[in-house]
Amino acid sequence: MELVYSTQNSDFDPEKRYRNPAHFDRPEAGVTHVVVIGDWPKVVDAYEALGVEVSVFQPLISQQAAAGNADAIVGLEQDNAALRAERDGILRLIDAAEGQSELEHPGAGELLIRLFGALKAIHEGFETLTGERDNLAGEVESLRAEVVRLKAAAEPVDHAEKIAGLKAQLDAANVPYRANASVESLEKAVSELPKA
Repeated sequence: MELVYSTQNSDFDPEKRYRNPAHFDRPEAGVTHVVVIGDWPKVVDAYEALGVEVSVFQPLISQQAAAGNADAIVGLEQDNAALRAERDGILRLIDAAEGQSELEHPGAGELLIRLFGALKAIHEGFETLTGERDNLAGEVESLRAEVVRLKAAAEPVDHAEKIAGLKAQLDAANVPYRANASVESLEKAVSELPKA
């Protein structure tokens, strides 16, 4: 399959496939020959690295048009270069946001710096939330330990010895009581014993 990389807006050959080299990010599979119209070294290098035959042509611009539009062409080339650099910077920031690399200040570009600032704020927010979560987890563990301690302190005291002592006093005074009498009822019965 042959691909033509060109920025043209008209006069397309219906028998050929065209791509805009300004949007190039990687070579396409199954390509056997590439025609590049203009100065697009990234496209040329990528396909040549795969061993694909590449033909490079300069766009057909008349000398008069080229002379008259030289400033405009230079301006457009600079704009394209700036846009490609900004796109590359955005891709680096996306990689950093996805955790594939470190988040680094892009250095230039209003959009890049704004995006970097937003991503940095989000990252710092996550770090703050992670710290707060870890602190809360520590507090939860402390509270769990306190609950265990309070439960242990609130468990009923073994009254077996006390009950045995109260029953012995009632037996000595020949006072009847229920076998399953509570501590309180036994204490009341003992308190009602005549003082000797």
